[in-house]
Amino acid sequence: MNNIHIPPVVKNLLIINVLFFAATWVFESKNIELAEYLGAFYVDSPYFKIWQPITYMFMHGGFTHILFNMFALFSFGSILETRWGAKRFINFYLITGLGALALQWAVQAFEIYQITGTPLAHNVMSLSSLEDRMFNPSQFSPSQAATLYDIYFGPMVGASGAIFGLLVAFGMLYPNLELYIMFIPVPVKAKYIIPVYILIELSLGVAKFQGDSIAHFAHLGGALLGFILVKLWKDKNTFYDYYD
Repeated sequence: MNNIHIPPVVKNLLIINVLFFAATWVFESKNIELAEYLGAFYVDSPYFKIWQPITYMFMHGGFTHILFNMFALFSFGSILETRWGAKRFINFYLITGLGALALQWAVQAFEIYQITGTPLAHNVMSLSSLEDRMFNPSQFSPSQAATLYDIYFGPMVGASGAIFGLLVAFGMLYPNLELYIMFIPVPVKAKYIIPVYILIELSLGVAKFQGDSIAHFAHLGGALLGFILVKLWKDKNTFYDYYD
């Protein structure tokens, strides 16, 4: 254990995420949902606050959610921060996290536009009216009202968008590094695993299975920004080399 090296930015990110998760438990015991203040609401929601695009990255919906994200941050983030340095790594992490939210908002805006004819529909809705329409359809069908309700009054939480950015960067920089994946008994090269993972997220996002509360397009947004950043930095020769 004494030989485990965690670079400073990854270490601080791990600590901050754990502190936020612990605070969520503490506030829940006082009947306060911290996600309502620090999770990211749709930009047109009455619950949106200017700090949420940053704070949502440090909130998580459950133990499994934070466990897998922090394990990936430690596993892949440590290698990337050691390679890039602290400043470039934190810039990459935050940009991919913001990109994840931006794509999620874009998809939500399109969904709202399809239903209401405008991506900024706060003037024709309220929390109580949407709740009524879910059971007594008038202007919107119950499914449409439920979609609007989820968008306007459901916060997005988690570091998954930034984590997907790290996964894509790792796959681009170390394509032939072999990884062990759960339920697969043999190691698989990163250049095969990560594209498959991205395609799965894309298919799940497009399919929109009922009851699926995962923001798949946020994952794709983080992956897309990660890909763009690595390509830009590579073209400018900001990396010394690309290992196999």
